[in-house]
Amino acid sequence: MKAFKLENEPKIKSGFNTPENYFDDFSEKVLQQLHQKEVKVIPFYKRKKTLSLAAAAVIGFALMIPIVNNYKATSNDLDEATLETYLSYQSNISQYDLIQKLDDSDIEKLNNNITLEDETLEDILSTSPNIEHLIAEQN
Repeated sequence: MKAFKLENEPKIKSGFNTPENYFDDFSEKVLQQLHQKEVKVIPFYKRKKTLSLAAAAVIGFALMIPIVNNYKATSNDLDEATLETYLSYQSNISQYDLIQKLDDSDIEKLNNNITLEDETLEDILSTSPNIEHLIAEQN
């Protein structure tokens, strides 16, 4: 390998050269340019409408989220407990009125046999004072 000596090799000149006396009157040139150019001030209300319309759309969508969630939460679907409570407190509705409103599918659902465990039956019979009445209903 060839020995490298920094002092003997030719040096590369930089590509940027400043003109002579450039920095002598540099500050005067900058001050003249400052006085010539005025900065144009645009008021906030005169800016492009697209930014304001986009911001209004985002705010509109943000306000719609609680309304949509509230609408879904208060749907017309009623659960069984609410319906049962409502019917139990309405004194003008009789069992015959309810029977007339039942469909075939409702009757089939009611006819399904509910299997009760012996312990459940014993608990019901032991807590009820009218055992004869309960036995008479099942026969």
